[in-house]
Amino acid sequence: MPYPLSNFEFKHYLKTMKKIAILCLTLCFLACGTSKTVRQSKKTIKGDWTLTSIKSSAIGDLKITLLNDTEKACFENSTWQFIPNNNTGTYTLSGLNCSSDKRFFVFTIDEVNEDTGLYNFLLKPTNEKGKSETNAGFRLELTALSETAMQWQQIVTLDGKPITITMNFTKL
Repeated sequence: MPYPLSNFEFKHYLKTMKKIAILCLTLCFLACGTSKTVRQSKKTIKGDWTLTSIKSSAIGDLKITLLNDTEKACFENSTWQFIPNNNTGTYTLSGLNCSSDKRFFVFTIDEVNEDTGLYNFLLKPTNEKGKSETNAGFRLELTALSETAMQWQQIVTLDGKPITITMNFTKL
């Protein structure tokens, strides 16, 4: 039968267990937090951007609808705002015959894809209050990001073959 702990030993035991618990929680938070690279990317993406060009790897002039919203021509020269502290943003289309209503979205930047070396980027259209009607989002690759330029790529299927849509942004 183990001997009972003295009051002093019991208090020391509790202090030690408390320190171990705090250490474990700290390690969990550090392991679950975003990486320094993702935090830096969010800092860089913050602000206002213009979607300057959209290109596809397909041959010919395709009628491309982006983000289940509208055709590519309305997205060219659209303005985008990214607010990374709450992972939200807006964009406003441009062009003749294009709705100029402000669109809302939430986004996340995930870790670098080990296979490609590119960031995974998820963009989900929402309403003004951040609620999604369909809970559907669009997985893109953030292929380039600097203080003045950003590039996204999305691979879609056309007639059973993959094509790449490339979107180039310039910071305002």
